[in-house]
Amino acid sequence: MKVVIKEIRFGPNTDDHDFNFKLNHAEKFIEEGAKVKAYVFFKGRSILFKDKGEILLLKLAQALEEVATVESMPKLEGKRMIMMIAPKKKK
Repeated sequence: MKVVIKEIRFGPNTDDHDFNFKLNHAEKFIEEGAKVKAYVFFKGRSILFKDKGEILLLKLAQALEEVATVESMPKLEGKRMIMMIAPKKKK
């Protein structure tokens, strides 16, 4: 049983349309049983908007809470804020 990890990348200023588009991708990946590594990539001075990135990732987690559980909360690694989401175990 191999665990597949799919990455979804956001910018700190991702707007709603792009967010929903990527949300649909994330839902598809999770339904296929893959883990999703969502991250916000900060370029240059956009690192000032760390909280925006965190809010974005938490919004994603909330939108996926029906089908997935958060494995690790958003944390900053260098220029990326990373969060792991795993599919809920099928009952």
